[in-house]
Amino acid sequence: MKIVEAKEFGGPEVLAVSEVPDPAPGPGEAVVGMVAVDTLFVDTMIRSGAAQDFFAVRPPYVPGGGGAGRVLRVGKGTDPQWVGRRVLTYTGDLGGHGGYAERVAVPAEGLIPVPDGVDLRVAAALLHDGVTAMGVLEGVAIRPGERVLIVGATGGMGVLLVQLARAAGAHVIAAARGERKLALARALGADEVVDCSGDGWTEGLGEVDVVLDGVGGDVGRAAFEVVARGGRFSAHGAPAGGFAAVDPEEARRRGVTMRGIADLQYGMAERGRLAAAALAEAAAGRLRPVIGQTFPLEQAAEAHAAIESRRVVGKTLLRT
Repeated sequence: MKIVEAKEFGGPEVLAVSEVPDPAPGPGEAVVGMVAVDTLFVDTMIRSGAAQDFFAVRPPYVPGGGGAGRVLRVGKGTDPQWVGRRVLTYTGDLGGHGGYAERVAVPAEGLIPVPDGVDLRVAAALLHDGVTAMGVLEGVAIRPGERVLIVGATGGMGVLLVQLARAAGAHVIAAARGERKLALARALGADEVVDCSGDGWTEGLGEVDVVLDGVGGDVGRAAFEVVARGGRFSAHGAPAGGFAAVDPEEARRRGVTMRGIADLQYGMAERGRLAAAALAEAAAGRLRPVIGQTFPLEQAAEAHAAIESRRVVGKTLLRT
């Protein structure tokens, strides 16, 4: 079978396709034939070597935290009724058994059934971003009528946050870069849109009750300035060069409740609960991930390059 390995830290070109034997399921495991593989900005950071302080990953390794497919085989002690079922699955801790592969062996206890009517690509798009989006919304507890600024509103998770915030009754302000992305935010139901690509982009916005920051850096820091006293700020994204640097003392003085990426680290049981909730919303037609682009598994390097260039809209997936 084919896998993609990062042979060393570096640019997208370090990703190489290899042929390896098919995995065999051990006790309590299942082999999943992957149909769609989730691809994240953090995958590019790890591959570049920029996240060594946060992830204990060293080359060579197979990137990818999971995806969606069908169960092909099960090991001893695993219910044989899993065979043939459509599932979501995580693939370890970003180490040498990642999801950039045609088939993966995973613990059966972590398999998440995909409801009938939900396409496997849609399911894969919800594996990480859906879980995080559901967790973010639970954490900030949006109330009807609140003004919510979503920064990075057209990324894989941003498009979900726009929909979930709207469903919660919020007045949604979507911040993104360029008219193409702003048009998508409008189509998703944002009440207002703002281009955050230049300085002074928050001028005229007024105060907001909640900021959901998926960008970080100076953009996220500017968004913090418009949070009203007693508001909430979720700093869960870092593609602009790190999470938004907010002075804790300033946040305390203004009574702003801060939430960060540490609040979104879940054990497998909680991941499963949130993933099932996201899949149920998708099955009911209330949550629609935007899959902006897919690449064959063999073109993982091109997928990484596209993500890093900021050319992508919505979710990027690999297909096997």
